[in-house]
Amino acid sequence: MAQLSIDMAAETRIPGTKNVARRLRASGRVPAVLYGEKQNALPISLDPKPLLAVLHSESGHNRILNLTIGGGETTSAVLQDWLVDPVSDKLLHVDLKRIDLAKKLRVKVAVHGVGEAPGVKVQGGILEFVVREIDVECLPLEIPDLINVDVSELVIGKNIRVRDLIVDSKVTVLTAADQLVAHIVVMKEEEVKAPEEVAAAGATAAEPEVIKKGKKEEEGEEAAPAKPEGKGDKKK
Repeated sequence: MAQLSIDMAAETRIPGTKNVARRLRASGRVPAVLYGEKQNALPISLDPKPLLAVLHSESGHNRILNLTIGGGETTSAVLQDWLVDPVSDKLLHVDLKRIDLAKKLRVKVAVHGVGEAPGVKVQGGILEFVVREIDVECLPLEIPDLINVDVSELVIGKNIRVRDLIVDSKVTVLTAADQLVAHIVVMKEEEVKAPEEVAAAGATAAEPEVIKKGKKEEEGEEAAPAKPEGKGDKKK
């Protein structure tokens, strides 16, 4: 399903030091830069809440943003890059790219498994996705939220490749057709030894040390010279 665009208000800002950026975040805004389409980079600020909602949505950073800047200029854009605090998970900075809705874009779209694989349910394997997204090209408003992968017939020995995916005719897939997408992985069972076998193995491993030690002691006894009779020994 092609995604819908989302309206968002932006305000111009004067770029400054890190302290200025901190004060801006403290006021509930996130600093951003808008660039692209052969126009000068424009420093702006945005409400971080709808941006986070976009990032956590199915379409993620591919969602088209309709920006109204300072109540005047309106432009379409996509998220190009962003910085998130690893502790608080708050947005620290965002880069937005202007786009022309009449020009095709090259983007990555996530793949999502649907259905229950017999290779997992019946055969006890594990469903593994080798790739989680593929490259496509299409008009901005035709970018799919995600590409579903039907695994309902996937068993051990079979796999799903890019050429097996069902994609809208308006979307051109750029990833190689023979690229493996998903398959069933068989887990190897580890051989578990019985307690008696473990004990026997331990005893066997200990024997060479005992024999070796005893041999040294015997060699030491054999190597000890007999006490010679001295001239001062008394004969009885």
